[in-house]
Amino acid sequence: MDIGTRIKKYREYQNISQNELALKVFVSRQTISNWETNKSYPDIKSLMMLSNIFHVSLDDFIKEDVEEMRSVIDKGKVKQFNVMSYIFLAEMLIVIISAYPLCELYGYTGIFVWLLFYAIAFGTAAIIEKFKKNNDIQTYKEIISFIDGKRLTYEETQREIGKRMYQKILFAILAGIITLITNLIIIWIINSI
Repeated sequence: MDIGTRIKKYREYQNISQNELALKVFVSRQTISNWETNKSYPDIKSLMMLSNIFHVSLDDFIKEDVEEMRSVIDKGKVKQFNVMSYIFLAEMLIVIISAYPLCELYGYTGIFVWLLFYAIAFGTAAIIEKFKKNNDIQTYKEIISFIDGKRLTYEETQREIGKRMYQKILFAILAGIITLITNLIIIWIINSI
């Protein structure tokens, strides 16, 4: 990304010091220095202020960086999301397959080990949910779009936001059913020991 070079070029062209620019953008001189050396990237508000100060359109100011940012962010996050999903799938398979053998062979110790597997899978599910919330991908359409490296239009996003409440209610009902089934399995296993 070359935004730092452009900030420095425009600043020097207008004969503005880092301190003066920092005052105009309401940041510290160190922040300007970090931007110019590409140690950090200005937020959207700062970018808009910089484009006004330098009399350059925002599109021209960040044009080259936008595509590079999209490719770096999307590829890394999509890969991370896919890895977390596969880990969760493997954990759920272990939880499902190991319940009866662990309890039958090891009794109460097996139940404890199985509950440990269950807790790990539950923790992974919580991490995935946090990731989805942080990346604003809650509905299936948003998740598929995210994995494909695409962005939804404003209208599609608003429609998906409207669906979230219904999906959360269905998710709560499904979680309740799974919990009930899990508890029934545990009770059955304890009674059969």
